Parts: sequence; structure tokens; C-alpha cells
Amino acid sequence: MKATIENLLNNQIKYEAQASLQYLAMASWADAKGYNGVSDFFYSQSDEERAHMSKLIKFVNERGGKVIIPALDKPKETYEGLNELFEKFLESEIFVTEQISHVIFECLEQKDYNVHNFMQWYVTEQLEEEAMARTLLDKLNIIGTDKSGHYLFDRDINIIAAAQENE
Repeated sequence: MKATIENLLNNQIKYEAQASLQYLAMASWADAKGYNGVSDFFYSQSDEERAHMSKLIKFVNERGGKVIIPALDKPKETYEGLNELFEKFLESEIFVTEQISHVIFECLEQKDYNVHNFMQWYVTEQLEEEAMARTLLDKLNIIGTDKSGHYLFDRDINIIAAAQENE
């Protein structure tokens, strides 16, 4: 494995791990605020990002690369409300998508088609993640500050997310 590609994949491992940790903190915040549906959603998102990280680790190891398990930044722990929480979620997903695009670009530049092929799964996954984050944030923007709307959003978030994934 070329050193530049290995480095980019190690960076991607860190980004996935950081997203997992951030979503865990978001789940904890939502849990403490009584948003059980939102907390379940983010606990699930945290697990998913950790699985993405593990998939990358296994791939690098299988290709004979050297994995570097990263130190992580402390995640944001408090939010003004659900809108800020989901704005951070969308921001995080956009960032990860940009980083994956950078890996893809370098793979094409260096003609590393094996890694390019492997990364296509992440491209598809990120399209779904960003679309879901935008949909959920759009719903919250429609609701505004309506407490009963937030209650219904919390109750239905996993149904909304599942419907978004099936589109």
C-alpha cells in the first residue's frame, strides 16, 4: 500500500472514530434531556460510525498497511436544543464526505483502484447519511420551537430515519 494512501486511510479511521464519539456524546445529551427517540437514534449512529472505522482498520491490515489507532478530540457535550444538535450532525456528515472524496481523488491520481473500489461503499453510505441528516434537520426547521412538535419528532425520529434510508 502506498504511504500516502495508507496515511489518508488512517486519517479516515480517525474521522470515523471521532464521529462515533461525537454521536455518543449527542446521544448522552439527548438522553439526559428526555429525548429517548433522539438518544436511541444517536446511539445507533455512534455504533454505525464505529463499524465504519472497524471496516477501514480491517481493510488496511488485510492490505499489509500499518493502522494507527488515533487519539480523539473531546466531543461537544452540550447543545442549545435539537436544531443545534442536528446542525452539528449534518456538519459532521458533510466533513466525512469531503474527506472520503479526498481519498477517492488520491486513489485515482495514484491509480490505486483496489482502495478506490473499496471506498465506493463509503461514498454510497455518505450519500445516505447526508440525505438523512438534511431530512431530519428540515423537519426540525419546519417544527421550529413548538414543544409538541419536538415531542412528536422525538417519538417518530427512528421511523423518519428508516423511511429516509428506504428511499
